[in-house]
Amino acid sequence: MYAMATPSPAKSMGDPGITPLSPTHILNDSEENETTRHPYVVVVAIDFGTTSSGYAYAFTKEPECIHTMRRWEGGDPGVSNQKTPTTILLTPDKKFHSFGYAARDFYHDLDPTESKQWLYLEKFKMNLHTTANLSIDTDLHAANGKKVKALDIFAYALAFFKEQALKELSDQAGSDFDNADVRWVITVPAIWKMPAKQFMREASYKAGLVSRDNPDQLIIALEPEAASIYCRKLRLHQMVDLGNKTAFNGYSPTENVGMGMTQAKEHVRRNRQSRTFLVENVIGELWSELTEGDRYVVVDCGGGTVDLTVHQIRMPEGHLKELYKASGGPYGSLGIDYEFEKLLCKIFGQDFIDQFKIKRPAAWVDLMIAFESRKRAATPDRSNPLNINLPFSFIDYYKKFRGHSVEHALRKSNVDFVKWSSQGMLRMNPDAMNALFKPTIDHIIQHLTELFDKPEVTDIKFLFLVGGFAESPLLQQVVQKMLQGRSRIIIPHDVGLTILKGAVLFGLDPSVIKVRRSPLTYGVGVLNRFVEGKHPPEKMIVKDSTRWCTDVFDTFISADQSVALGETVKRSYTPAKPSQQVIVIHVYCSEKESVSFITDPGVRKCGTLKLDVSGTESPAARREIQTLMQFGDTEIRAMAVDVATSRSVKASIDFLSQ
Repeated sequence: MYAMATPSPAKSMGDPGITPLSPTHILNDSEENETTRHPYVVVVAIDFGTTSSGYAYAFTKEPECIHTMRRWEGGDPGVSNQKTPTTILLTPDKKFHSFGYAARDFYHDLDPTESKQWLYLEKFKMNLHTTANLSIDTDLHAANGKKVKALDIFAYALAFFKEQALKELSDQAGSDFDNADVRWVITVPAIWKMPAKQFMREASYKAGLVSRDNPDQLIIALEPEAASIYCRKLRLHQMVDLGNKTAFNGYSPTENVGMGMTQAKEHVRRNRQSRTFLVENVIGELWSELTEGDRYVVVDCGGGTVDLTVHQIRMPEGHLKELYKASGGPYGSLGIDYEFEKLLCKIFGQDFIDQFKIKRPAAWVDLMIAFESRKRAATPDRSNPLNINLPFSFIDYYKKFRGHSVEHALRKSNVDFVKWSSQGMLRMNPDAMNALFKPTIDHIIQHLTELFDKPEVTDIKFLFLVGGFAESPLLQQVVQKMLQGRSRIIIPHDVGLTILKGAVLFGLDPSVIKVRRSPLTYGVGVLNRFVEGKHPPEKMIVKDSTRWCTDVFDTFISADQSVALGETVKRSYTPAKPSQQVIVIHVYCSEKESVSFITDPGVRKCGTLKLDVSGTESPAARREIQTLMQFGDTEIRAMAVDVATSRSVKASIDFLSQ
């Protein structure tokens, strides 16, 4: 029997702060006023990106000051180091060694015989999106081909950020900063499914960011939502407006693309000395042009995914409402790296590249870093070639592997736009580089075109281009061409930090997004009375001389249905036997908006709802457990009450252990 206070049902139902992802959660009175009892002193947001990561924070007493993290050691030419690469290094016995530039540099300096033993991972976040049946036991592969548990890697990375942030806060405070005073926010792509979001939460528990007993200390924020919240605060000098400088003022729009960004970068560089951003408590000028009901799109182009979100303003408070379910896909700037890899395979042979990556993993990393800086130099109107340094060990290993030189391979290959320069470089003409961008950019444009064709997506006032990939002039130009002036394209200055700063603002006030759209249809399978003519005969079963229809899909919420924050779906369930301790209900989902049976095509089992009814034996003949599910937040939550006794019942929804 649990020692439980018995709050009145009304009180417990109105409390949105119960998280299903923590099975140990028992609602008691002290927790109901948790927020009043323990206000957080600081909000720390972690932007755990595919290619780069970082953190930022704000004290709840000065919400208008957002501090971005301290400068990182290391750094690459041509890349601003407000964020650090999402790279992690483990010792040969799989213990955490280092993260970011430090991991990369250390790995690079290891002797090649040694480096084969060490485990180096980069760009691993995408696995959470692409793994079809993600679970706690999902594996990742290090550069040397060895397997490690994904959960460990994510937990190591989060623990690293926790330590960095707490250290910085402690140095500022002059004494040890208590983790209990921190509200943590972790950003994830909006198109991620529930298992991936829950995976991040599990990794946070493992990293000691928060404990399962206090799940509310961690908020999962959606990347484009965070960007959207930050963009509301933009002042005119903090962004580039691609839309309003057309050719009539002496600039052609394409010139303007490069120009505006150069000026923006200069502005950012000058202000980079200061890591504190003042987000003035006024609504930005841009925003003051928006009136009730205005719509805008946020296109978040990161390393791994591209996320598209459509928001509408609700005045007077300027709350946001989602108009169309998040869409997008794995079309981030990583796609360009894969194209480069395909090009190398074409020239040097897939067999060689596969071997080289395993045998000289550090040199492969070097080659990709060299490519990265040239990738950033690609512009629509560039005429001079881009040179990419080939590491010496690439040239050397190729000769050993093939018995002829790299130069010979380039001459022999029919890739005519990549030449060999005598300084040991690959010379790519600009068209060749632009061709590497094409598949990724085409995907993004195709998605945007489809989105703008949707009836919900008419009269879009602004399109905010955010995320690291948004800095690419090639992408900017193509988006501008596609929109043909239908909406103004706005790019915030420090575009790579937009999400981070927005995530801090979201942590300070998570209720700013009032209405969301469900990405999927969710429901459970139930028995209904069999109706002749309505139900298919093969679904009929007879029980206690009553005819029932089986496998009926009871819809909790439909795909693209709008749900308000805190809105709940109520269902009552009864244990099959009075002695039953746990009710387990399978949750099904589908991308289709209307589903009749759980056996319909496209319907899959995606999670389990568990109700722990032990210790609540009740005098009532038929126990009724009323379950409330919330779909309006960034995560799905559940809570339950035993109707006869008004006692709260432990409820959890699990999307990971399929």
